[in-house]
Amino acid sequence: MIFVFHLIDKPNASAMRLELRPIHKEYLAKMADRVAFAGPLKSDDDQEMVGSMLAIDFPDRASANEWIRNEPFTKAGVYATVSVYPFENLWPQKVGFPPSL
Repeated sequence: MIFVFHLIDKPNASAMRLELRPIHKEYLAKMADRVAFAGPLKSDDDQEMVGSMLAIDFPDRASANEWIRNEPFTKAGVYATVSVYPFENLWPQKVGFPPSL
């Protein structure tokens, strides 16, 4: 089942986010074959990252919760809020994704 992670940064977390970003991307890359989509949430002026949105396939909620508990931004305290929801994709994706390689 796909789980969507809606993750909002704490105020003034930008420096910590940038510092940890390489480790975060390594952690996420280990799940590459199970990621439906992933990326930062941006401020309205597109100048700042304010959180993350991820959709990843897990066998169950316990696995999804364990994964986010060990995620580098989570462990470092970047996020003010962490929400995890089961998700069913009923619409064929047409826009918003990088082209296939």
